[in-house]
Amino acid sequence: MPLSHIEHFLVAADDIDATRDWYARVLGMRPGPHPDFGFPVHWMYLGELDVVHIGPSAKSAGENQKKYLGRTSGRSAQEAGTGAIDHIAFRAAGLRAMMDHLEKEKVAFSRRRANGQALFQLFFYDPNGIKIELNYAASEADGVEAEVVASGLTRR
Repeated sequence: MPLSHIEHFLVAADDIDATRDWYARVLGMRPGPHPDFGFPVHWMYLGELDVVHIGPSAKSAGENQKKYLGRTSGRSAQEAGTGAIDHIAFRAAGLRAMMDHLEKEKVAFSRRRANGQALFQLFFYDPNGIKIELNYAASEADGVEAEVVASGLTRR
């Protein structure tokens, strides 16, 4: 049973409306339809695909959400979290326009050239501390200074 693609990821946010607005304003996603789960959610779309789901964090999760999702994002002595996810990456186009946009939105970002992959990458954080990676064709980065150059790629 091979996997075909990532369906979506869920962001557990203290302020789901502000998170929705950030993904729309900064990454150009649009809110769209979603089922009624009995608790508030926002689904953010790229084209016709819902790729980011936003729901309340543990501190504001109601009983319906806790029942539907099981445990939420909160931690206790018995719960160590949902795993170690470092970042979420998107393929993108329009590097210079995005850099200008991030500066206008006052979103701090770093730049990295990934040697061996022909990629130029931007990294920044959403309002919930989730690292976002945008991958551009290296050809878009002519004349753009990288802060870090990652050399070689080793796969296990």
